[in-house]
Amino acid sequence: MRLLIATGNRHKFIEISAILNSPRLVMISMSELGEVPSVVEDGVTFEANAIKKAVTLARFSGLWTLADDSGLEVEALGGEPGVWSARYAGEPSNDAANNDKLLRKMTGVVNRRARFRCAIALVDPMGRARTVSGACEGTLRDQPRGAGGFGYDPLFVPCGQSLTFAEIASEVKNGLSHRAQALTLAVQEWGGLLESEPECWPV
Repeated sequence: MRLLIATGNRHKFIEISAILNSPRLVMISMSELGEVPSVVEDGVTFEANAIKKAVTLARFSGLWTLADDSGLEVEALGGEPGVWSARYAGEPSNDAANNDKLLRKMTGVVNRRARFRCAIALVDPMGRARTVSGACEGTLRDQPRGAGGFGYDPLFVPCGQSLTFAEIASEVKNGLSHRAQALTLAVQEWGGLLESEPECWPV
């Protein structure tokens, strides 16, 4: 199957490709399509944003399309930054600024519990969607650590680990992350379909 990965984030495309790796799955980046429609991620849930992105790009490209929306939910901040994770400090998206804002808001806060959440939508060329989701629980450091990863990875320590997502090897992260959990479920539920060449979701 030719599968469009609906993200302009190179790090995310590499991560998704590594986890979904299959000899019968040809993953296509948005950059291969040239100019594509912009999608305003104005949904109030990760699922809504993932579906909107996937539907828009599937109808545009005529390809099966996979999109994700993910973010960080901090318990002490009532779930912030949530669906606004990528643009928490404003537009354009800036990882360092987002991390700085989060650290300022967490100054003096004892409860450092947080979770990464990810929703994945798989959409057929007719625009019909199905979704799965995953989560990774952890805690926040009081300063960034590590040079790997992206987004809030330098601040987030997954449960059972002592290093941040930005410090651990990508192979380890890809077995623990919220995106890995969602993609693992996607393979369990949709693996047979992803290995074939269907025109649309079976009725």
